Amino acid sequence: MNQRSARRVGLALLVVGVLALGGCGGAPAAPVGAPAASAGAAETSGIDALFLAMMVAHTEQTLEIVGLGLDRATDPQLRTLIAAIRATETDELATMRGWLRAAGPSASAAAARHDHSGHSDAAAGLSRLRAAPADGFDRVLRDVLAAHQRTAAALARAQVTAGTSERVRDLAARIDRSRTAEVALMTSSRS
Repeated sequence: MNQRSARRVGLALLVVGVLALGGCGGAPAAPVGAPAASAGAAETSGIDALFLAMMVAHTEQTLEIVGLGLDRATDPQLRTLIAAIRATETDELATMRGWLRAAGPSASAAAARHDHSGHSDAAAGLSRLRAAPADGFDRVLRDVLAAHQRTAAALARAQVTAGTSERVRDLAARIDRSRTAEVALMTSSRS
């Protein structure tokens, strides 16, 4: 999937999520959580909760991919990059899960109801990685991980545009920048 298509898919998923969480009405999704909820919950709208849920699922998939990469990759630069990705995304995952918990039970329930299966081709990518011969593993890893990270960047860019929570939009902007930089590193260092 090219970057333009990934961006359109990401934006479409966010729009569908807004409609689903907002009851398909014309008004923007209402903030998730009870009125007496914490300040973090009060600033997390349905679109923000959906993005966080999508990125939690996507990040879990990334960690599977890089875990397999750390087991089998041989290129030292690639191994360094995927170790850095694992550290960054493990930290982001904890943050996003915490924000979803703080948003309250309705945000967690909405996130749980959302079907994450169509967000990426991580399952197919993991199958490709597992089947890759040792001498071609690094190349396959670069292809699979670059495609996966392009999707994350596209989802993040859509959140920067559509999100309502400043902290979630800030995280999305950081995700966009880091994933875009990772893809550039992976594609510039092809063997």
